[in-house]
This record gives sequence, structure tokens and C-alpha cells, in this order.
Amino acid sequence: AQASIPEEVKRLGVTVKKQLSFPLLLISIYSPNGSYDQSFLSNYVTINILDAIARIKGIGQANVLGGSEYAMRAWIKPDQLAKLNLTVPDITRAIQEQNVIAPAGQIGGPPAPPDTQFTYTVRTHGRLSTAEEFENVIIRSNPDGSQVLLKDVARVELGTQNYNAVTRLNKQPTAVLAIYQLPGANGLNVAEQVRAEMERLKQDFPEDLDYLVSLDTTAAIKAGIDEIVTTLFQAVFLVILVVFIFLQNARATLIPTLAVPVSLIGTFAVFPLLGFSINTLSLLGLVLAIGTVVDDAIVVVEAVTAKMEQGLSPKDATVAAMKEVSGPIVATSLALIAVFVPVAFMGGITGRLYQQFAITIAISVAISSINALTLSPALSAMLLKPSGATRSRLQPFYDRFNNVFQRATEHYLHITGRFARRLTMSLIFLGGLTLIMGGLFQAVPGGFVPEEDQGYFLVNVQLPDAASLQRTDKVIADIENLLGDVDGIQSVTAVAGYSLLTSALAPNTGFVFVFLDDWSERNSTSLHVNNIVRQVNKRLAQGIPQAVAVAFGPPAIPGLGTGSGFSIMLQDRAGNTPAYLAQQTNAFMQAAVKRPEIAGAFSTYRATEPQIFANVDNDKVLKFGVSPSDVNTTLGSFLGGAYVNDFNRFGRLFKVYVQAEPDYRNEPSDMRYFFVRGKEGGMVPMSSIIDVSRTTGPNYTNRFNLFRAAEVTGQPAPGYSSAQALDALEEVARQILPADMTY
Repeated sequence: AQASIPEEVKRLGVTVKKQLSFPLLLISIYSPNGSYDQSFLSNYVTINILDAIARIKGIGQANVLGGSEYAMRAWIKPDQLAKLNLTVPDITRAIQEQNVIAPAGQIGGPPAPPDTQFTYTVRTHGRLSTAEEFENVIIRSNPDGSQVLLKDVARVELGTQNYNAVTRLNKQPTAVLAIYQLPGANGLNVAEQVRAEMERLKQDFPEDLDYLVSLDTTAAIKAGIDEIVTTLFQAVFLVILVVFIFLQNARATLIPTLAVPVSLIGTFAVFPLLGFSINTLSLLGLVLAIGTVVDDAIVVVEAVTAKMEQGLSPKDATVAAMKEVSGPIVATSLALIAVFVPVAFMGGITGRLYQQFAITIAISVAISSINALTLSPALSAMLLKPSGATRSRLQPFYDRFNNVFQRATEHYLHITGRFARRLTMSLIFLGGLTLIMGGLFQAVPGGFVPEEDQGYFLVNVQLPDAASLQRTDKVIADIENLLGDVDGIQSVTAVAGYSLLTSALAPNTGFVFVFLDDWSERNSTSLHVNNIVRQVNKRLAQGIPQAVAVAFGPPAIPGLGTGSGFSIMLQDRAGNTPAYLAQQTNAFMQAAVKRPEIAGAFSTYRATEPQIFANVDNDKVLKFGVSPSDVNTTLGSFLGGAYVNDFNRFGRLFKVYVQAEPDYRNEPSDMRYFFVRGKEGGMVPMSSIIDVSRTTGPNYTNRFNLFRAAEVTGQPAPGYSSAQALDALEEVARQILPADMTY
């Protein structure tokens, strides 16, 4: 959508925001010894790296944060232009006429005379490609044979398309490549392919150029899977240990032990058929399933052992036992499956979270029941032997354990017997438990997903309205110095002039991505991400008074928002002014922060940023015989940069811009240097036909579901869950927002 906006609209600061998921990876390309500046780094990434990365399967989008492609820049000197009686339209027209592809046809091309032997394609000079060639563009030829060249009125250089952001990695200039995952793709696989491709591309890097994965959101996934795999083996060991202690027979223990890998492998075999992957949810399901899949096998072994104690052979005991336990095994398995399968049909985000978890358990239970009806009886008949007179070395331990367990069983039977003989007491007891459970269910606060240490956090920076990029960059540098003293931080990637919360370029905003050390290196509780964020926020509040800088965690689920905490969109359904929306947003935030459930709330929406209003006096324009289009073209070109046409270089297509030198557009009074041509060929100063005044307005506006909206984000207070915070926000919205506003 952004690419379809005309250039003359883009330079007015209009931004079309497409909500992307949170970046999967941030790759910073930098110069360890400082040999290259940000412009070179950004363009090197665009020309040599971006396409190679974007072609990887599973990547939805890859772009350079705050970066810009090369552009041929003609920095015009307005006073020199006026002295030579030239205007911006004269320059743009000259460039368009002399920087053009002009097909010249063919010599001897068809239709041609008989016996034509050769056909030649005729080539002309074509587009310009270097700054020197653009400098020699002829703006005007005088009658005496002299010429006015572009370099006489402008400084020409191979610059960049925009200068709206500054990026650094650990205080060094860098180009930040943000990589977004395609919905449905495997993030771990995509990250692995990106790393492999970067290693391949690194072989062709020029000297003193390197890269660093400055943010990897898959690191937490890898660590989580590693922890769950460890838990998986621990669960298997504990299950085997418990079974061995209670069965007190190595052969009997082997049978349910074999049921675990059979059921798990069978469950893995079904995953590809259902489109499942090995992830934290499916592995958690397997951890829970380990204790379930051995139950049926234990029932078979215990039943066979009981029959063998009656004098039957292992084979006969197995046949007799299976006649008794086959029905209960099938019934209990179907009951468990009936509990978990309906969970897979839940809708919304909750359903997606529990789907693989529930189906994993259901499949493993189904396979374990089949295993209990087939493999376990066969193993029982083959492996079990009648108990002999041989005494086990562990028999003293078994005897003590059996005595303790027997006494516990007798006490349990005594208590349950009393309840069984007194039906009224049993019903009262069960009813009391139900009431207590219901009360606890209401008392315990609800929540969506608990926030965890994902190995990184974010910092959003917002300076006062209309603050320049230079001021923002200095504040970002102060924050980089502040973060340098914090333990547990591995790398800091800073972008001045851009905010991930708004996905928009604004000179008074900045964003910092902070990647932490590996969890194995952060063993102390003080180095948990929540404690680090609290420490950083305290330092930001004390050390950065010139801006609102807030550190916060990433979204609990990648892709759901751009940060932790809550986000609420306040919508203006009546089409009021941006100032009205800002007024209601401020009133809402002031009321929200008074609630004990809300730790803080802020919004990046501003409707009163200082602006300059240039009022064109049309009466004077017509009186001086100036073309209204020339006025708009000159004003927009000098202040915002005018796109002229394109040029080719490095095998790519780049744009040509004309704009006034920075020194000629630093103050509103500098418009006195801008001139347009009048009806008699004289030069008319823009200051004589434009009245300049100060005003206020929004730098940009957002729309949510087609309504103008302001986003408010924040964090629940310590001790309150996300559900309590959302309830508080909804209550505040009902009390504060007028009838023409909603959320």
C-alpha cells in the first residue's frame, strides 16, 4: 500500500500503516572499525543482502529499519537560483529532458529493402548514472553561447532517499535488517535458514564489515523446548521409578516402561498428518501424557500378576486377566479422549493455544489403549514369571514401604467407609468442596498469558512535540550510555526517528531493542528481565528528563501486539477533529492511572504538535501573474524534496530528488530565499505571496476499523492480572468517554 502512494503525497509525511507481526529477527550489519557510515551500510544491505534474505521460504517481509536507498540529490541554493532568474520547474524540466531513456530504433530493421544483410540496434546515451553527469545537466543556454549547469545552482551528490532515522548497534553506526515471519511458517526453521544464508553472504563482505543477530525472538522458543525435553526425560524416569517401587518387580516394570516410547513415537507419527509441529504446546502435552499412557499397561500387569498368584501360568493368567480388564481399559480411554477432544474445537486464540495440547494427549491416550490391548498382554505372557522363593536384595525396603503403604491404605479406607455409611455427610462435604472451588475460581484473578523472560526487552522514546531528529538522537545516545552500565545486557540496537509502536517515522520518537545475555549467564533473580526492566525504568525516569522513555517487555505471544501489557484503541465514531480525540484520550488516561489496577498508561497520539501554516494569498499570486502550480511545486520541492525521475546504478533503479540546501530551510523566515517567476519574467519572492503563521495539529493520525483512533498502552500494576486491568479500563471507558466515543 505504501508503494502505491504518489511521491508528492509521501513527502508530506503521509504514512499508510500495515500492522505487521513482531520481528522474528533483527540483523545488524556494522563496521567494527568504523570504516563505513550508515548510508553505505543501509545501501549495502539493500543491494547485496535484502533480496537474498527475502527469498528464503517462510519470510513474509524483510526491510531495513530506518534505512533508505540511494538517491541522486540536487541540493539547490535558492538565492543563487534567483540571481540567475531560474526556478525549480526549470531545473526539474531540464533533468527530465536530459535524464531519459530514448529508444532510437534500428538500422536495417524490418520492413527493410531486399537483400538487407544486417540489422543494428541504435543506442543513445540514455539515463545519467553519476553525480558528475548530473552536475553537467544544462539548465539554460544563453544567446552568447554560455550555459548554466546544474552544478552552478546546486550541490549534487549520491545521497539517500530520506534522512529520517539514525540507527546504531552498541553505539556504532549500523544497518538494521528486520525480518518478519510468514504466518504459518516455522520460526525456528526460518531463523536457522537466515543464519545459514548470512554466513554464506558474509564470505563476500568487504573488509571491516560484519554482522550480528542483535535480536532473536526464537531464542526463548529454543530454550523452552530444551527445558521441556529435559522435563520429558525427568518425567519418564519418575514414572519408571514409581512403577518399580509399587510393582517391586523388574520384569513387571519393563512392560509399562515400554508403553511410554511406543505411545510417544506413535503420537509423533500422527503429527505430520495433522500439520502439527514439535513446539512448546505439543511437548507440554506429551509431558502430561507420559503419566497417562502407563496407566493402562499397569492395569494389565497388575491383573496378570493377581491371576498368577492364584496358580495360573503366565499365558493363562494373561488370557483370564484380559477378559476382565479389556472393557475398563476401553471405557477409561474413551472417557479421557472425551475430555480432551472437545477442547480442540474451541474458537479464537484460546482454541489455537489448546488445540495441539489437547489433540496430543488424546492421540497418546488412544495409542496407549491399543497398546494395552495388544503389546502389554503379549509382553506379560512372555516376560512375567511366577514369584519364587528367591529373595530380592531390596526386599527390606519393599517390606518397610509396603507396611507404610498398608497403614495409609487402612486409614484411607476407614475415612471413606465412614463417608460411605453416611450419605448426608458425604453430600454436605462434596457440596462444601464445590462451593469452595467456585469461590476460589471467582477470587483468583484471571489473565491471558503470563509474561515470561523472553531474553529481550524494548524501550520507546518520545520527545516533546516538534523536537528535531538531532535532539532525539542525542537522547538515544544518552540512553545507550545508561544501558551500558546495566548487567545482563548483550547488545543494544537503537533507532532514532522511528517507533515500533506506531510503525511511523517521526523526528521526536525513537526505539531501542535490548537483547539480554543467555539465561545460563543470568542465574541471579536480579538479572531476570522483569527486574532489569524495573531497574532501567528507574534510571530512565531519573536520567532522561528531556523525554518520555519507557522500557517494557515484548508481547507474551509473538505477533499479538508490539509489547507486553495492554493496548486499548479509543475510537471517534462521530468524525470529530483530531484535537477532540486527543482531549478525550488524555481524560481517559488521567482517569485510568488513578485505578489501583493500572501501573501506567501512555499514548503516542498527539494533536497539538507545533506546526507552520503557509497561507498562499491567491489574490497576490494572480496579481503578480504567478502560476499557482509553480508556487506549490517550489514550496514542496524546497522544503520536502521533489521526486524528478529515476536513474540506474548497481543494477538497480534509484530516484532523483531536488531540494533546498539545509541552511536555506532552517527557519520559517528562510522562505525569503524562495522565488517564482512572474508574468513578465521577473522573480517574485515567496515571502511576498505567502503569510506564515504558527499553528498546531497531528503529525499523523491512525484509523482502526475505519474510525480515527488513538492507541493507549500500559502495564497492569504489580499484584493485578491482565483481566483485572482490562476490566478496570472498560469501567473507566464507560465512565469517561462521551457517547460519540467507544473503545
